[in-house]
Amino acid sequence: MITSTGWEFDLGGGVGILPRFDIEGQEKKPEPAEGRPVPVEVVVQRAVERLELPQPVIRTSPDEDLVQVVHVPTWMWVDRGTWGPVSASAAVEGVTVTATARPRRAVWSMGEGGRVVCRGPGTPYSEAFSPKAASPDCGYTYRRASVSVPGGAYTVSVQVTWDVEWRGGGQAGVVPGLVMTAQRQLVVDEVQAVVTG
Repeated sequence: MITSTGWEFDLGGGVGILPRFDIEGQEKKPEPAEGRPVPVEVVVQRAVERLELPQPVIRTSPDEDLVQVVHVPTWMWVDRGTWGPVSASAAVEGVTVTATARPRRAVWSMGEGGRVVCRGPGTPYSEAFSPKAASPDCGYTYRRASVSVPGGAYTVSVQVTWDVEWRGGGQAGVVPGLVMTAQRQLVVDEVQAVVTG
């Protein structure tokens, strides 16, 4: 049985979490002695460490560079170029393992206390939808403007969770819960209705 607790690493603007394996209760297993077969767990760890998971790119409608509006649905999605399978392989002493990571879900923290769990990347907004329509699968409606928070903007973050399937050395398994994160500022304002007589 292979377990993974994970450790964080900085990606420059985002944080990723890669698994840390506990092999037979040891923090780090020494290299196999001459003549002994390499444990498949060692090769799995190397293959997983070689995965180059993309940092998610946050997209919203209204556009993330524009002002979001209180009580108007905000659409969120992760750029499609950062959502898809990623593979890497490693070989040690004739044992080859291929690891394939697939994104499973995106968890959004919206800055005012709200949290949204999306089972996919989210749907990009297009003119095919009404301007007042809510996202069919990944949206949020702000209740308060961000004017009173430091900097006048909410910090919005997304965590994309990846699961890794690996095969090699006559075995197969899963490493769950690799996480890639990103964040950005969103300004949220209230639009006052104008009443004319």
